[in-house]
Amino acid sequence: MKPLSFSSGNLLADRRADYAEMLLSAGDHKAAAELMGEALALAPDWAAGHFRHGEMLAEAGETAAAVEAWRIVLRLDPADRLGAALKLEFHGAAAGLNAAPSAFVETLFDQYADHFDEALVEKLAYRVPELLLGALQKLGREEFAHAVDLGCGTGLMGERLRAGASFLEGIDISGEMLKRAEAKRIYDRLSRRDLLTLDSLQEGVDLVVAADVFMYMGALERIFAVVAAALAPGGVFAFSVEQHDGPGDMVLRPSRRYAHSPFHLRSLLEAAGFNIASFESAVIRMDRGEPVEGLIVVAVRKEAAADDVAMLEEAAAERTELQ
Repeated sequence: MKPLSFSSGNLLADRRADYAEMLLSAGDHKAAAELMGEALALAPDWAAGHFRHGEMLAEAGETAAAVEAWRIVLRLDPADRLGAALKLEFHGAAAGLNAAPSAFVETLFDQYADHFDEALVEKLAYRVPELLLGALQKLGREEFAHAVDLGCGTGLMGERLRAGASFLEGIDISGEMLKRAEAKRIYDRLSRRDLLTLDSLQEGVDLVVAADVFMYMGALERIFAVVAAALAPGGVFAFSVEQHDGPGDMVLRPSRRYAHSPFHLRSLLEAAGFNIASFESAVIRMDRGEPVEGLIVVAVRKEAAADDVAMLEEAAAERTELQ
């Protein structure tokens, strides 16, 4: 695939785009959009420029023109590495997407990899790995024979699981993130796979985690079924989502991430063959200075799972009494 360029390749077009960004920052959205349009007249095949033009037009209240700009992006880059389809869905110009395009997720995290840990933990107060580990510890599940970290990224979750996992496997779509995870030497196996097309995991694993992954997947029925098929009876599934408290099963937010309703998640887990062991609301990170409310969920694979949940809840109660 041809690399995505954030420069037009035309010096004059790039200069006009830079001035447009200055106007946008100053609050003159209409002038910014007009100047960006002039830049694109000089570089009509610049996909990233059309994407940014769409954002400027949307800020100026010109939604129809913004939608057309994002449609141009899709014509220029059908793989949709910039996530234009998500913009169209959010603005009501497309329906049924139900997931972030794989190329968009890969591109996003390839670019983010160099400063991912610092940006997420220090600047955005990212808490999901600690929250998921705490939920597992609270329920008395800290040691696993084979743990799988879905969307492992650079290994922030894996670092918390390493001490309690005899075999730790990481899966991610971003090659750059996997390079950084490999450098930490915490995983026994790493593989580059797309969770949207993932059809199976090794059977008999006893823990699957997904830390801040499902907000890019949207519809979760398929991945829940894959996880359920891989887990041994009594195996644990721990994950986070952004929480949606309004109508509907899930909603696409301006951040281009999906948020899920608690009722919908409970229904999906039940249908996939899980009992819920813990289900807690928590602030999972900050976004533009605002707290992001999420859900920290631990579920247990059914069959032997009913007894396991009762045992886990009893262990948690005993721990609470001792504290």
